[in-house]
Amino acid sequence: QVQLIESGGGLVQAGGSLRLSCAASGLTFSSYTMGWFRQAPGKEREVVATVGWSTGYTYYTDAVKGRFTISRTNAKNTVYLQMNSLKPEDTAVYYCNKASASSRDYWGQGTQVTVSS
Repeated sequence: QVQLIESGGGLVQAGGSLRLSCAASGLTFSSYTMGWFRQAPGKEREVVATVGWSTGYTYYTDAVKGRFTISRTNAKNTVYLQMNSLKPEDTAVYYCNKASASSRDYWGQGTQVTVSS
């Protein structure tokens, strides 16, 4: 049974930083491209960044390029998202999952990130 536990969110002022972590179990973690997603109030969930089995391959949505860094440690079944220069528009619930996950797949509870102006 897949389990995804996100942590590291919180309240931060604009320009601040946070580091999110996601511990995964119940899947062959190293076989999957993993991703971070976010859902802001009243908006659909969107992909923020993805990382292949090796951190040599990464993708970022334009809104976070140059500010966020995704990484993973396969030995710990964990994926990270370092978020710098945070903006109020980054406020959302952040989730991790397989990059190919759909709304019908299992999703964890996410971690709330709130950026104040």
